[in-house]
Amino acid sequence: MAKALVTGAAQRLGRAMALYLAQRGHDVAIHYATSAIAAEELAHEIEGLGQRATCLQADLLQEDALAPLVTEAARALGGPLTVLVNNASIFEQDSIATATRESWDRHMMSNLRAPFVLTQAFAAQCPPPVRDTADEPVAQGLVVNMIDQKVRKLTPEHMTYSIAKMGLWAFTRMAAQELGPAIRVNAIGPGPTLQAADQAEEVYLASRRNTVLRRGANLSDITAALGFFLDAPAVTGQILCVDGGEHLIWETPSAPHATTV
Repeated sequence: MAKALVTGAAQRLGRAMALYLAQRGHDVAIHYATSAIAAEELAHEIEGLGQRATCLQADLLQEDALAPLVTEAARALGGPLTVLVNNASIFEQDSIATATRESWDRHMMSNLRAPFVLTQAFAAQCPPPVRDTADEPVAQGLVVNMIDQKVRKLTPEHMTYSIAKMGLWAFTRMAAQELGPAIRVNAIGPGPTLQAADQAEEVYLASRRNTVLRRGANLSDITAALGFFLDAPAVTGQILCVDGGEHLIWETPSAPHATTV
């Protein structure tokens, strides 16, 4: 049975993807940092679908918490993982003028270092490819990195966050090159999807309207992108920007401080 680890899975996009994977027949390891109650509630929901679920707490800003997370997830689910969704992310405002060593380290660790180490550990335990009816290899492993449409439309508004996500996009492509044919590595680049706790409603709504399609994404759009990668064995090293075409805007400036996670 397929087994998945989703980081930052207790809430928001991570929760939607973890639940979707369970609906698709995956046992799911639910990583969380502080949202223990939400993680347990999600686990009960997944178990209600007939799938195994486990909750794993880890601070992804701590190096020694990273690689063991994959081992613990595989042990708890009873076998090697075949899907890794690197979703957990810190998204904070800074600029060249305001960035500090702390803001740099927080964004690089959560958005780049953690996915890198987790992918290393995932690759070390992933089953080898199988052969299809044409005797061609089919990867059993899939890594999906949650990036950001900002990598297609750079702005200076979230400086160290965006640099980290650009690094993750580069890693996505290079990991795809190295890990095939056993593992496919792809990315999803959300645009305005959910309102942030500290975001004014009018700013959030403006960010959704300020796209080519005059709409943002819904959770079903994000899970549909994940489903595409699950179902497309010939696709690797790609990003799907699920953003209503926000990254294509060329005439109207983006709404300030729009959230993507």
